Amino acid sequence: MKFDIAVIGSGPGGYVAAIRAAQLGKKVAIIEKAELGGICLNWGCIPTKALLKSAQVFKYLNHAEDFGINKPENITYEFGNIVKRSRGVADNMSKGVQFLMKKNKIEVIKGEAKVLPGKKIMVKGEDGVSNEVSAEHIIIATGGRSRELPSLPQDGKKVIGYRGALSLESQPKSMIVVGSGAIGVEFAHFYHTLGVDVTIVEFLPRIVPVEDEDISKQLEKSFKKNGIKIMTNAEVTSVDTSGEGVKATVKTKGGEEILQADIVLSAVGVTANIENIGLEEVGIQTERGKIKINDFCQTNVAGYYAIGDVVHGQDLAHLASAQAILCVEKIAGMNVEAIDFNNVPGCTYCSPEIASVGFTEAKAKEAGYEVKVGKFPFSANGKAVANGGADGFVKVIFDAKYGEWLGCHLIGDGVTEMISEAVVARKLETTAHEIMKSIHPHPTMSEAIMEAVEDAYGHSIHI
Repeated sequence: MKFDIAVIGSGPGGYVAAIRAAQLGKKVAIIEKAELGGICLNWGCIPTKALLKSAQVFKYLNHAEDFGINKPENITYEFGNIVKRSRGVADNMSKGVQFLMKKNKIEVIKGEAKVLPGKKIMVKGEDGVSNEVSAEHIIIATGGRSRELPSLPQDGKKVIGYRGALSLESQPKSMIVVGSGAIGVEFAHFYHTLGVDVTIVEFLPRIVPVEDEDISKQLEKSFKKNGIKIMTNAEVTSVDTSGEGVKATVKTKGGEEILQADIVLSAVGVTANIENIGLEEVGIQTERGKIKINDFCQTNVAGYYAIGDVVHGQDLAHLASAQAILCVEKIAGMNVEAIDFNNVPGCTYCSPEIASVGFTEAKAKEAGYEVKVGKFPFSANGKAVANGGADGFVKVIFDAKYGEWLGCHLIGDGVTEMISEAVVARKLETTAHEIMKSIHPHPTMSEAIMEAVEDAYGHSIHI
């Protein structure tokens, strides 16, 4: 059981690390206690998108007349079948990872892993028998789980996390969503579209608080227009699950309120899975609940590395994958450059969707930039209007002095498919002038990016 590289965890960080290592000719093992693919493929990114697609289809059918099509009679759905489809999509993706492990001749070891000194790992198998694995390089990619607040303990029945929200046996009539990050607003949108009475409770002054303030305002406007109730500057201080449903005590600026619902979804962030994996015994340093690493994912102990949700940075699958490749290529002696965390895009798949990269307007000003800001509404975009999704806009931020593209923020239907233009352009240090002079096809949603840049420099044609 000796390997060049052993990876603990098979999420989008772990399995990507294993595959890249195998491509570089390394003898690789991956250790996983549950399903291959980790939380993302099995209980996160992928199954949630399957649920959201079902909600979108249901919404389209209910608005068929908006497109000149007679609305079908008796539009109904089976909640259990929606969940079943989601689980099937996740299972297929997990099987895809199994195939990739075989294709790349990666040894898959099932069991719970604990790192040991001397570049070793103790793996307790499903049969209870422990075996020792040794490797020249050990990559910790154990991911994260739903964060629990002391005032909001999860019982898995009436107070649930994201995993519970993906596999409810029956649809609730009402739901309180605590937290309005990506997980919170995606589930709020999904359940509300199916007819659930949804209330979002957010501790901070605005929903999706990491986004640009204009994005937050637009999403709140859209959610309220659709009937989702929103409470900001509000904190759930306790929950009572003794009755038929849940009673949540919410502290607001105006005093305490009691909210009642069938179920509470706690969506207040992610906690790293770093307990009981041997960090203390090996001497690996942690900081604020996560493993401390350098720019190349190396811990303070030679031969031990960490990537993904167990380290500081955005808890994003694509960032974990990027760290995986960087880490393995560094191990292999390749010339690699550190990740620019300010050019990691973030996407939220509610309706309207949100996509962003780089500085918000406020952060750019805080950093000392004099900025030029441009906006272009989708109400002036022909493709968006034809699609029936004219809510939202593109917002761009440039450095007034040198024309550097500081940030790009989008809200609207399908914008998660548009953000890569800004990511690539910023990576290539593209200026506003080059974006304006790059011909964008018409009619497309992506034209709005060019038009927003033109607006920043006073050249806008269509507004």
